[in-house]
Order: sequence, then C-alpha cells, then structure tokens
Amino acid sequence: MSAASLIIDIDAVVANWRQLAARSRAETGATIKADAYGLGAAKLGPALARAGARRFFLALAEEGVALRKILGAGVDIFVYSGHMAGDAPLIRDHALIPLLNDPAQFTRHFQALPGHAFGIQLDSGMNRLGMEPADWAALRAQAMAAGPALIMSHLACADEQGHAMNAQQLACFRAMTEGCAAPRSLAATGGILFGPEWHFDLTRPGIGLYGGAPFTEAQPVVRLDLPVIQTREVSAGETVGYGCSWTARVPRRIATVAAGYADGIHRALSNRTTLWAGDRPCPVVGRVSMDLVTADVTDLPETPEALTLLGPHQGIDALADAAGTIGYEILTSLGPRYRREYRGQGG
Repeated sequence: MSAASLIIDIDAVVANWRQLAARSRAETGATIKADAYGLGAAKLGPALARAGARRFFLALAEEGVALRKILGAGVDIFVYSGHMAGDAPLIRDHALIPLLNDPAQFTRHFQALPGHAFGIQLDSGMNRLGMEPADWAALRAQAMAAGPALIMSHLACADEQGHAMNAQQLACFRAMTEGCAAPRSLAATGGILFGPEWHFDLTRPGIGLYGGAPFTEAQPVVRLDLPVIQTREVSAGETVGYGCSWTARVPRRIATVAAGYADGIHRALSNRTTLWAGDRPCPVVGRVSMDLVTADVTDLPETPEALTLLGPHQGIDALADAAGTIGYEILTSLGPRYRREYRGQGG
C-alpha cells in the first residue's frame, strides 16, 4: 500500500479523559469539535460516552447534529458558536444546546425556540466569543429566569499557568456569575491543571484528550507511518527536491516517502524535522512537497518499509515546535488520504 498509516489509540484517549476527570473536582465533559481534533468523532465520541462523559462540546450546530446521530439521547451537546441564523431546526430537532454569545443570539433563540435549552457564553477578557459585562448585565435577569443549562467562559492563556491574564479572567468570571443559580464552567485542559478553584461545576477538556500540551502526562494518541516508495544514491554536490534547498556534502542514500503537505505535513518542516526508523533518526532533507517527503537513510543497515513521523520519539508538540505552530494544528491538519486504524475500544 502506498497510503500512509495513521494509527489512533482509542484507549489512550479514554485514559487521558479519566486522568483529567480524576484531577477535576467537577463533572468532566469533553470537547470533540473539528471531528475530535481531526481524529474521528464517530469513533472517539462513543468511547468517551462509554467512559462516562455526558456533556460534549462542539463548534457548530452541524457538528452537533452529526454527533447526536452517533450518540443518540442521554448526553448533552453544547454548541460553542451559539444560535446562528438558520440553526433553529437543527437545534430543535437534535436537542442541541447553543451557548448564546451576544444579545442578537439571545433574542433569536428566545423568539425561535421559546422554552428550548440554552447556555450562556461570557467574555471574561479574551475578546473572541461571549457576552461582554454590559450586555450580560442587561440580560442576566431574563436569562436566569429561563434557567440556562450552563454559563461558561474561556481562558486565553491557559497554556501559561503563570500568565496574569488567567487570574484576571477568573476574577471577572466570578464577578459576572456571582449569585447565578446555574452550572458554571471555565476550565478546559489547561484550567483543569491549574487546580480546583478553576473547576466550578463542569470542566471541558479538549487537546489533553488527544495527547497534547499542556497536559504533559497525557498518553500519546497518534502514530503516523509513511511508506517508503523509493530510495536512491545521491552523490556529493547533488541536490534533493524542489528549489534545490538541500545539497549532499558527501554521498548519501535518500528515501522518498508517500505523504506531503496535502496530508497535513507542513511545508515549514522542510529540512527541519526527522523521520524515524525504530530508534534511528532520519533527517528530512529537501522541501516537503504535496505528496512526498525525502529523508536521509544512509545510516540505516537496510531500508525499512515505512518511516515514522509521529510516534514514540516525536509527538505532536515536538513536531509542532519544528513547524513553528501548535499541536492543535498538527492534529487538525491530518488529511483524508491516510489509512486510518483505530486501536482499542475505550470505555
């Protein structure tokens, strides 16, 4: 087979959820937006539900519809983007809970779906989504009379525990929700690790479930093996790949593997990362192209059938560092051409 192999460990995802749940004094939900960060909500959603997750968070109503069809009744599905124009039938027919972000969404929801469940998202300082303090003050009495299923906000700097913004947002969230008789949520993965005062009534881990920072104790979830298509001997002075960006100083043996930036292997990784043959590093040489990557395998006793990009020696955050990005982008960029293999059952 020429398709690269992406192995996803369902048991590791569940183990990571359980570890984060054990650290939380609150109920623990799960954020599985963007198709479970690119790893497959259809597989991971049911495993997390079997493990005990009962509240799921997605970005879009359409994602919520797909998850409801997978999980059925018995779980709450929250939609971060709230109640957008045209969403009413999706929200109603699939029992979704929109997290209302501004007065316009508030009005839309109460006019279109009176009596339907809703949550509130507050802006505690991130200036991205959520009601600002003045808007919330004007709507708070009406919202609380209707009984929101959840009041939440989101931390801007949860990957930096000592950042002053974290304490500022915690204080703002407390001030905006003081006296509210509704469940509250502030912490995703990073907030869970900060400690109990950040947990309130519900935590909603995301990246930590999938093996990413800042949850350094997470079990790795993904392995990506790239099949070797061809090897060649390159003489001193010859170049490899587009733009002649790498030149052999001495004779080398070069392997070409079947994956590239069309598969989420960032072009920025050209000449900057490593593939692995077991415990042996094989530096990427030349530019990452659409379908192919080239690596120096001179020091291997024999050419393997595949080389590993993500695995025990290089996780998503190490690869992200090499690309100048974050682990979230590495995961969500993994393309559709991989031959996906799920291991374990979870639950």
